[in-house]
Amino acid sequence: MGLCIALALQGRGVAVTLLDAGLPQPAASWGNAGHVAIEQVDPLASPANIKKLPQRLFSLGGGVSFPPRAVGAWLPFGLRLLRASSHKRFSAGRHLLEGLMCEALPAWRRLTADMGRPDILREEGHFVAWESAKSAAAGRRHWQARCPSTIGLADTSEAELRQLRALSNNHIHDAIRFDGTAQIADPWQLRAALENHFQAKGGKMICRHVDDTRQIDTDYIVIAAGAASKSLLARYGLHAPLIAERGYHIACESRDWPCDMPPLVFEDRSIIVTRFASELRVAGFVEFTRSDTPPDPEKWIRLERHMAELGIVASQWKRWYGARPTLPDYLPAIGRSAETPKLFYAIGHQHLGLTLAPLTGEVIAATICGDETGSSLPDALSLARFV
Repeated sequence: MGLCIALALQGRGVAVTLLDAGLPQPAASWGNAGHVAIEQVDPLASPANIKKLPQRLFSLGGGVSFPPRAVGAWLPFGLRLLRASSHKRFSAGRHLLEGLMCEALPAWRRLTADMGRPDILREEGHFVAWESAKSAAAGRRHWQARCPSTIGLADTSEAELRQLRALSNNHIHDAIRFDGTAQIADPWQLRAALENHFQAKGGKMICRHVDDTRQIDTDYIVIAAGAASKSLLARYGLHAPLIAERGYHIACESRDWPCDMPPLVFEDRSIIVTRFASELRVAGFVEFTRSDTPPDPEKWIRLERHMAELGIVASQWKRWYGARPTLPDYLPAIGRSAETPKLFYAIGHQHLGLTLAPLTGEVIAATICGDETGSSLPDALSLARFV
């Protein structure tokens, strides 16, 4: 998010300094599934998801976890989420996300073209698969009713279904293909390309924590620090009810997985498998916790068990965990402080940070540069909605 905002500002002639202290674990932007998820227009704060929550608990085999030791974080967040899950707020949120998603992929095309790296963006869609006739019927009904008009849904061909079954130890009963979505070819290539392009255009990268007392002379400040943004914004009197919504992944060498296979979602298992240039990655889980809570090894063990059941075995799985910055209504917060006009923020993108990063950068840059013809900041995405 920070790099995309920085590049968008540079594109308008603004000199940019990027502060990043770095993390022991790579941030969620680099640890996710690499999926440009423009089909995800339904906020996860919804009446349907609240109703289904009990059967999705990790303790019952699902993908959602509420660690008891983090109850002080997830209980107040959960109460806000319940309030945000009304039919009215869900419908308004979907309308907002639909508008953003329509512009997300064009923004990615502009960014990768500007970097001279269109190869980083693979527009080959993705698959969603089910392992029983019952889950396939329910999944098809859901996506046929909820998928935005910008996305095409197609039955898998016989050849595609045979390939998917061969990759999954014959666990797949049925699958559909989504046309119109995309993926990042490799997160590490993307990171290097963004950083190199930023520095080649004169950008300064400073590896230090914002608590460092050394001053930087600046006209504007943009906070885009993921789950850590909450404490930073509080210094300026802004309330951001963020939670660290943690995800996990395992990864291994990808030699036995087709290099041209799009991301594959095993919906019954709440996991997504992505073939990157550097590795095969399996990502999943939604764990509501605090950023400093130790990881739960059972999450990795379950991912590895899923892969073993699907016939995908590695001599050694690399393990990762990281925190998505999530707000209770599952909408991002993109705005400007009324009390401190030089301060902007771009936070709370939850599962859509990778998807919306280039577009968010364009919106922030247009606003800072006073471009009335460019994208503007929707009032509904301001942090003022949580006051």
